[in-house]
Amino acid sequence: MRILDISQPLGSTTAVWPGDRAVEGGWSMRRAEGHSVNVATLCTTVHAGTHVDGPLHFEDDAPPVGALPLEAYLGPALVVDARGRAALDVDLVDEVDLGAAERILFRSRETVDARVFPERFAALTPELAERLAAAGVRLVGTDAPSVDPADSKELPAHRALGAGRVAILENAVLDHVSPGRYTLVALPLPLVEADSSPVRAVLLEGDAP
Repeated sequence: MRILDISQPLGSTTAVWPGDRAVEGGWSMRRAEGHSVNVATLCTTVHAGTHVDGPLHFEDDAPPVGALPLEAYLGPALVVDARGRAALDVDLVDEVDLGAAERILFRSRETVDARVFPERFAALTPELAERLAAAGVRLVGTDAPSVDPADSKELPAHRALGAGRVAILENAVLDHVSPGRYTLVALPLPLVEADSSPVRAVLLEGDAP
């Protein structure tokens, strides 16, 4: 079994959605200052780096991310090569057995630089989101900052996936991942007052333990 880390590094140089809170790290205790231990602090948006969007992100009456069932974020996953696309449309899954593909990750970018927010990225069309939800897919992931376009106000892909109870993973790093089948582990933190959560997302290549 090989572990492929598909997470963006989190730090002060990590790019966040324009207007969102930047990642700020610091220290509350340092051994060099006489404390017995080093203790780091972190202030960040929950959408920094690789993260899951919980339904509370786009629905006011949804549960916080810490109350969501974890099953969607752990299990078999299919990585689909979608590079070169202006948008992610239904033809990408025409030859995919969606009944067997519980989790789908779309690689839409050649490379991901966590320090730079992309000027353009390929989002899911509402038709693709609806098709995946109707097929019973449990999680949809992308290496882009959002499953919807940057200028979207209605968030049709988010809402279509949410209506089908499909989990959303964004800002994955798939530069080094070949198309194919893996085991995904991308568990959200048990945050009790948050809509979404950063994750340490990995793909397991080969037989999971």
